[in-house]
Amino acid sequence: MKTLNLIFESFRFAWRALKSNLLRTILSLLGVTIGIFAIISVLTIVDSLEKNIKDSLNFLGTGVIYLEKWPFTADADGEYRWWDFWQRPNASFNEYKYLQANLKYQNGIAIFASKGNSVVKRGSNSIGQVRLVGGGHGYDDIFEVNIEKGRYFNFDEVERGRNVTVIGYEVAKALFPNDGDPIGQTIKVKDFKYVVIGVIKKEGQSFLGTPSKDYATIIPYNSFRKLYQTGTGEPFELTSRIGVKGKDSDVGLVMLENEIRGMLRSKRGLRPTTKDNFAMNRPEAIANVVTGIFDVIGVAGWIIGGFSILVGGFGIANIMFVSVKERTSIIGLQKSIGAKNFFILFQFLFEAIFLSLIGGLAGLFFVYLITFIPMGDLVVVLTIKNIVLGLTVSSVIGLIAGIVPAAMAARLDPVAAIRA
Repeated sequence: MKTLNLIFESFRFAWRALKSNLLRTILSLLGVTIGIFAIISVLTIVDSLEKNIKDSLNFLGTGVIYLEKWPFTADADGEYRWWDFWQRPNASFNEYKYLQANLKYQNGIAIFASKGNSVVKRGSNSIGQVRLVGGGHGYDDIFEVNIEKGRYFNFDEVERGRNVTVIGYEVAKALFPNDGDPIGQTIKVKDFKYVVIGVIKKEGQSFLGTPSKDYATIIPYNSFRKLYQTGTGEPFELTSRIGVKGKDSDVGLVMLENEIRGMLRSKRGLRPTTKDNFAMNRPEAIANVVTGIFDVIGVAGWIIGGFSILVGGFGIANIMFVSVKERTSIIGLQKSIGAKNFFILFQFLFEAIFLSLIGGLAGLFFVYLITFIPMGDLVVVLTIKNIVLGLTVSSVIGLIAGIVPAAMAARLDPVAAIRA
């Protein structure tokens, strides 16, 4: 209990010392404030950018492997051999059926294709720039399709290629402007009539402007094949893809990837020495590239802010040396009436840490103000992780800057100190 009282008294002495030299305190914490602001602001913006970009890639789904001719990223040597990829065959409906019947480690599989810049009509109302999607059975397992009204396709509608459709929020708003119920109504795509059976919940625009279901019209894949050519000779903009959802672990995805590779190579009759003529893409590959880029930017932020913090640390150390010199006689009196060395040590050490923490809090406050600045679609959020990091860094700087002056003060001889 006595030790706790002494520590508390050390806190009080440190706080009074900071209050008694207010101008000096403010000037000495500026370096730490600028340093913490530089580091945490860069990390906050980087984290926010990374999160917004990854959220924009949610349209690709999670835990999904895409089978197609074009890979998402370059090879290990950094080269994108488009001339080789161009000659590859597209994913076919027969391959989809084969994989659907034989894959063991999948949690969902679907074939799909899309056509951009489509026009959808209803009476005198129409909307262009619509992404027409042909989705096979299980498409809603691969991609998150949040139905606000109505329902999604059933198995019979997909297999028989029924003329039914699920439309996005903006499509429904344009074709049914008077808040009419779209369910059961008829719309036209390329002069073919489709009955609306569902409306997708509003998603809004993403940071990167990636495809949104707000401007999508989804029809069964077999119905899509009636409108556009699919298969080996399909046009580039109508390339079919097969999406396979794996288990909820990296191990499950690796097992699924190996299973798909073996089955698809067998289906296409590839020899053991022949390279794959298909790509197995995972959205995580793009996310890893994004993370790598922002890691480099984060290091740059640490370097920039590190110089400011270094200057701030030297400033605090200098102020603490001055404080020791100013209060040498007081230290002598305290030690003469029984103050222990650790009491003196803590008194100056807490003062340095307080000084640095106040600077860190000021820096974090300025970072918090940044979050209120409008930045378009970019949402900047100061996370708990960055707050804790800022406070930890400032505390460590205060500890390092104050340990030598505090130790010097603790070792003073009481008689010599009083005479000083």
